[in-house]
Amino acid sequence: MDAVKKARGVSPQQASCHTAVVEGYVIEGHVLASAIQLLLAERPNIRGLAVPGMPMGSPGMEVAGVEAEPFEVLVIAHDGTTSVFARY
Repeated sequence: MDAVKKARGVSPQQASCHTAVVEGYVIEGHVLASAIQLLLAERPNIRGLAVPGMPMGSPGMEVAGVEAEPFEVLVIAHDGTTSVFARY
């Protein structure tokens, strides 16, 4: 997976356990479906979205009785820099 991440321009600081490509955008980690839908509706000129790590409460990381931690969905720009796309 490291080779796939590298080929798609995902840095170790942006990495998580899952990498996908959706309509040309890299989606890294536990990104919410609603964020992907917004990305596809707006079609910004970016590399993709990432949720680094595996934050508790992000999609697939929900645990009954464990409080979700706040997390951010990051934009990955073509130059590799990041900014916040959404906060949850």
